[in-house]
Amino acid sequence: MRRLLDNKIFRIVYGILKWTFVALIILYLLFVFVQRTTGNSSIFGYRVFTIATGSMKPVYNVDDVILVREVDVETIEVGDDIAYLGNRGDVDGLIVTHRVIHIDSENGLRFTLQGINNDSADPSITADQIYGKVEGKIPVINLINHVVKNKYGFFFLVFCPLVLVIFLEIADTIVQAKVDRNELRLIKDENQKDVVHSNPEDSLPLEKSDTGDEDEEII
Repeated sequence: MRRLLDNKIFRIVYGILKWTFVALIILYLLFVFVQRTTGNSSIFGYRVFTIATGSMKPVYNVDDVILVREVDVETIEVGDDIAYLGNRGDVDGLIVTHRVIHIDSENGLRFTLQGINNDSADPSITADQIYGKVEGKIPVINLINHVVKNKYGFFFLVFCPLVLVIFLEIADTIVQAKVDRNELRLIKDENQKDVVHSNPEDSLPLEKSDTGDEDEEII
């Protein structure tokens, strides 16, 4: 394990993957937090929504996470997928992602939309109801969102990797602690050697006194 943790390539790849994953999760949670606390305000002109129904299959499936960009409504064309806030009929008060099937520019620019799998069109909307144009799915976040809502996917693709990351972090901490203790011991040993070498007289044998240790004769 220590050899793996000390491998430079492994540490670089592991660090990049870990922090990229963390950054994406934080960014996604930031979007969700801002939108839910500010009435779906955008961040730099972008919003994130989750598909709740199958009306747009197979283009967008249930639980797909999509990125919506604010655009000039005059640039919207028939065939574009847009997100808007419904205010009439079955979609009153709901955020809807459907496809533009007709644009009426004679009565103040009104848009008619319909889900791909729906038999009927939505009530027409005005420009002020539009949140923006769908840019597409957000790959990593979309995968995570699908995984966490599936018990098997959550266990194998979220729980197990999370446990592995925690284990590697703990192992790295333990290895680093051992290295630090070993370095500290080596420093102490070196200091002790320096003390011995700096006092060479302490290690020399004592010489006999000039008077000697024998008893003196008295005449």
